[in-house]
Amino acid sequence: MQTFLSRAVLVLALAATAVPNAAQATSRIKDLANIEGVRQNQLIGYGLVVGLNGTGDTLNNIPFTKQSLQAMLERLGVNVRGAQMRTGNVAAVMVTANLPAFGTQGTRMDVTVSALGDAKSLQGGTLLVTPLLGADGNVYSVAQGSVAISGFQAEGEAAKITRGVPTVGRISNGAIIEREIDFQLNRLNQVKLALRNSDFTTAKRIAAAINDFLGTATAEPVDASTVQITVPANFNGNVVALLTEIEQLQVDPDLSAKVVIDERSGIIVMGRDVRVSTVAVAQGNLTVTISETPQVVQPLPFTRGRTRTVPRTTVGVQEDGKKLALVREGVSLQQLVDGLNALGIGPRDLISILQAIKAAGAIQAEIEVM
Repeated sequence: MQTFLSRAVLVLALAATAVPNAAQATSRIKDLANIEGVRQNQLIGYGLVVGLNGTGDTLNNIPFTKQSLQAMLERLGVNVRGAQMRTGNVAAVMVTANLPAFGTQGTRMDVTVSALGDAKSLQGGTLLVTPLLGADGNVYSVAQGSVAISGFQAEGEAAKITRGVPTVGRISNGAIIEREIDFQLNRLNQVKLALRNSDFTTAKRIAAAINDFLGTATAEPVDASTVQITVPANFNGNVVALLTEIEQLQVDPDLSAKVVIDERSGIIVMGRDVRVSTVAVAQGNLTVTISETPQVVQPLPFTRGRTRTVPRTTVGVQEDGKKLALVREGVSLQQLVDGLNALGIGPRDLISILQAIKAAGAIQAEIEVM
């Protein structure tokens, strides 16, 4: 509980410290929005990792590993149909990667390799040639290389130790892009900015900043998440230069009043615009203490009695009551935090208090429980 309390107080203190300068805080459009169409694409593939030191899949238990190994050997001219295979140096894996925006043929990217069967570790293994497919079923990249893992596993006859996850690894620059995604950015007549945090006010401010910079009404907010820009005549065929200038413009983003609660860890984060009406808060804890002090009873001398243990239980009940704390109407975030911390409560009780204030209609903010 003490760890939760210190963590929550730290988060709230950091948020409260930032309040006085929040009105002057600005961000680049580059940090507030993405350019529609400029994105990564997820790739996936199925392959085999070989060269494991007996930590691979058990072929008798994992049929798809055995079938894949047989199919690979047959493509290489080795006939193993009907043969008994007992190798433990092969593991079936799933290979995932993100195809970067504007990735060109011949460039390399990182891939992640994850064991699919009952392999114990991928340490020292090598991924064989694995095609990586997109959502449309086409092959966009081919991966191969030595797998590097951050975890390890060691075991003996009576003990075993495992650190990290030895069945997941990574191959740096392990895939070569074979197919490009056709996207001609410079030929666009209109460009859309997708806000990372949807907000009507922020979208309007971004459009106003762009129009002020270009000196003409070329940008307009379509909705809370999208700002549409019509490419000016002097930037036709050179959209990259336009976006380079726009990305550096400073905008003051607007935030909705929100309280985010993570009940599992006890973390509470409050936005700068959270306000409360006048409300009084009291909190009390009921503590029940049970202590066991068993007593040994000895029989009388020269008797046939037995030594016995007689239980002795003490039960105590204590109620820790706190005085009412008054939180006045329209207080700032820092004053709200100070008022709640004055009660000397932990984050678990603080979560319940915030939810109770919200139920009473005295807090002007959205409460989101993660």
